[in-house]
Amino acid sequence: MQILITIGVILLVLIAYIGINAMRLKKAVTNLTQEQFIEGYRKAQLIDVREQKEFDAGHILGARNIPSTTLRQRHKEIRPDLPVYLYCQNTGRSARAALFLKKRGYNQIYQLEGGFRTWTGKVKTKK
Repeated sequence: MQILITIGVILLVLIAYIGINAMRLKKAVTNLTQEQFIEGYRKAQLIDVREQKEFDAGHILGARNIPSTTLRQRHKEIRPDLPVYLYCQNTGRSARAALFLKKRGYNQIYQLEGGFRTWTGKVKTKK
């Protein structure tokens, strides 16, 4: 019986944690469809938060690579007064990057819904 209560408490805490993170994320970043993303990214700072190797294999034309692993050191390269368009492979890293930037005063943060894996627009690769 004690084990069931413990498991129930753990599940409750886990569900609460996931819910709180979802609400924080919803306040930090706006998800955009590919069409919405294309409409605005040329007038914004387009940041690919994937690692350099992934970026070199193919990225959205005009994107700048600031890997999520270096964002803590490099976030000042991103202007807080301009919109920030983020993307990664799926949206996990860009969502965490958005939360990080939001805590530092960035307010216009957008991410590509579905990430780069769903992108069908122009791509640039390094040879």
